[in-house]
Amino acid sequence: MSDGLIIGIPSKGRLQENTNAFFERAGLPVLQPGGERNYRGRLGGIDKVEIAFLSASEITREIAAGNVHLGVTGLDLVHETIADFQTKVHLVTELGFGFADVVVAVPQAWIDVSTMADLGDVAAEFRARHGHQLRIATKYLATTRRFFAEHGITDYRNVESLGATEGAPASGAAEAIVDITTTGSTLKANALKILADGVILKSQAHLVASKAAPWSKTARDRARLILDRVASEARARRHRELRCAVPDVGTPNGVVAPYWPAIATAPAMSATAQR
Repeated sequence: MSDGLIIGIPSKGRLQENTNAFFERAGLPVLQPGGERNYRGRLGGIDKVEIAFLSASEITREIAAGNVHLGVTGLDLVHETIADFQTKVHLVTELGFGFADVVVAVPQAWIDVSTMADLGDVAAEFRARHGHQLRIATKYLATTRRFFAEHGITDYRNVESLGATEGAPASGAAEAIVDITTTGSTLKANALKILADGVILKSQAHLVASKAAPWSKTARDRARLILDRVASEARARRHRELRCAVPDVGTPNGVVAPYWPAIATAPAMSATAQR
């Protein structure tokens, strides 16, 4: 590993676009000199920072292994990929994009199953009725095991799903699923429903730091510069400046106050314009 700072950034898709836009707003454009086929880049405006373009799952593994110092990845992947993640990585900040929920979903036809307790009752009876354990299709094997254990459900087995998980119950590959969803529309289209207490994790993209990486003085200094820029960008997103001219005075007046996109639910601003 070089003496500088290495940052893992998603190599494609909406997550890459949002990550690039995030750094751009912080005044640190992501540069990829060789084009999309070059998996190494740099940040504009700061030296000794190398960008590694990886998949989100690869970024999570590389952070845990200490091969990159910082990375952008989803909280769902941190929970799934890194055992005891609090000891291996530090969640620096939420990035405000990549929102999705990891959920437990069952067929809508299961009208008597609306909670994890109900699912536990079904699982306990399922083997006797069908000759095999209740099957849960998922790519979140570790996350599912932890969540089901928390609810005391043990009589089931995970079926690893690498494709369209929501189609598993209809195809007969599984009875229920654990999957990630943004709006829930795909689940509904496949006649599935989310259990009332079946939201395992509310995920979004995070900037994550490795505790295993070799943090040289140069790497620490560059990280500090980047985090200062990121903090400034975050503050800017939370505020809007309003200016107006008051007719009977004629002098500019303005306030700067926290910005809430949902104006109807925003707290009242406690600021007074200069007169």
